[in-house]
Amino acid sequence: MPYLLALDEGTSSARAVVFDGAAQEVASSQLPVSCHYPQDGWVEQDAEEIWCAQIDVARQAIEKADIQPLQLSGIGIANQRETTIVWERSSGKPVGPAIVWQCRRSSNLCRRLIDAGHAAMVTQHTGLLLDPYFCATKIRWILDHLPDGQARADAGDLLFGTVDSWLVYKLTAGRSHVIDVTNASRTLLLNLDSRDWDNEMLSLFDVPRPMLPRLVPSTGDLARTDASVLGAEVPIGGIAGDQQAALFGQACFRAGLSKNTYGTGCFMLMHVGDSPVASGNRLLSTLAASRKSERAYALEGSVFVAGAAIQWLRDSLGLLTKAAESEQLAQSVADTGGVYFVPAFVGLGAPHWNPSARGLIAGLTRSATRAHIVRAALEAMAYQTRELVEAMQADAQSPISELRADGGAAGNGFLMQFQADILGIPVVRPAYTETTALGAAFLAGLAADVWNGLDQVESFWKTDRRFEPAMPASKREQLFSGWKEALARTR
Repeated sequence: MPYLLALDEGTSSARAVVFDGAAQEVASSQLPVSCHYPQDGWVEQDAEEIWCAQIDVARQAIEKADIQPLQLSGIGIANQRETTIVWERSSGKPVGPAIVWQCRRSSNLCRRLIDAGHAAMVTQHTGLLLDPYFCATKIRWILDHLPDGQARADAGDLLFGTVDSWLVYKLTAGRSHVIDVTNASRTLLLNLDSRDWDNEMLSLFDVPRPMLPRLVPSTGDLARTDASVLGAEVPIGGIAGDQQAALFGQACFRAGLSKNTYGTGCFMLMHVGDSPVASGNRLLSTLAASRKSERAYALEGSVFVAGAAIQWLRDSLGLLTKAAESEQLAQSVADTGGVYFVPAFVGLGAPHWNPSARGLIAGLTRSATRAHIVRAALEAMAYQTRELVEAMQADAQSPISELRADGGAAGNGFLMQFQADILGIPVVRPAYTETTALGAAFLAGLAADVWNGLDQVESFWKTDRRFEPAMPASKREQLFSGWKEALARTR
């Protein structure tokens, strides 16, 4: 029986899952990863903590599965994207905190570049927008605030990587400095058409080539772990940014198929085929996970705060003792009583891209309870997703017939039904909702010839439940109109 190890390094936790040759979970382990908020709009993590948590859960999952590392056919990695790490080539030590994808500290740089007229060129080359979300502005901030940062980078003393690069570097004891093309497509430095580093982008942000990882496909013979790390050399056969991994894990291999991941944020991707689609509605055009000889692209809409709002209600306001309580609380009231919660803690993502917006809870009356506020936080995920669906349908010029849902909050039946109601289309929840880890395993398994192609991989995808819309169209539009009114106040 072949086994595959999926490493799923997310914003709030590190997971490791061992899968067998039938794509069934054998064992898993998970540890939290801390986020730090030193200033308004700043979000940081400790890169060493990320590594320690990820390697700990990897070893735990292997032990729970009662297998030896030599029995692993391959490792697949899925990771939080855009989070930016710079470390020393000589020591392998980070020069400072990892700047998390949510961080807005480079907003002023983005404004200057937009005012200087670079926005259209950036989008044309990269498929992305000039926004603090992406890596290049974070790299620029680090080099500007690190003593002799630019000189050290020019001399090749500093290395840049997204979290996949960092994990591979540590897994290989510093032998491999790589980045897969899906993660690279989130840096503002990759040309979307050529799928290579873009000289004009490197010049615009003054990022020297010696800093950059080597580009690799999402699946193949990408690297090998050092025997000292897991006790054996194991091939790393799959790497993808977490959202592209989830798209792959949802078996969205063909144009028109779409998924939404309900995690810390919400991330909706639609497979658009072998050519990029330029967005006219402020979505992102990005690379999808594919094999070396293939080209695959997706449209993406990113919501910065989704499940993180539930965490905030739990940890900062004490309205919940655990996130799972939110479903029962939401169902304990008939509606939100006119309360709307716009969780723009770090600005608004797609399709607004407003880093200055801030969150609010609107429509409060004396009769509002914690149940109304919790329900409003769940409904906010669905409203934000509807905005993405409408933009995506306009860009792709085709209707979306169903939305495949995954991520932790996909287990919330109230949210899934409300999502179907507010969209007016079915929402499909797969039998295995941790599709990010599953997608990483699929990529590694294809590289190791555990499976013989996409048709076999697609056969593993099963439906758990299909949520059909039941809300009258008039009520749907009334509720969404109220959302748009609340949204306008955040600006």
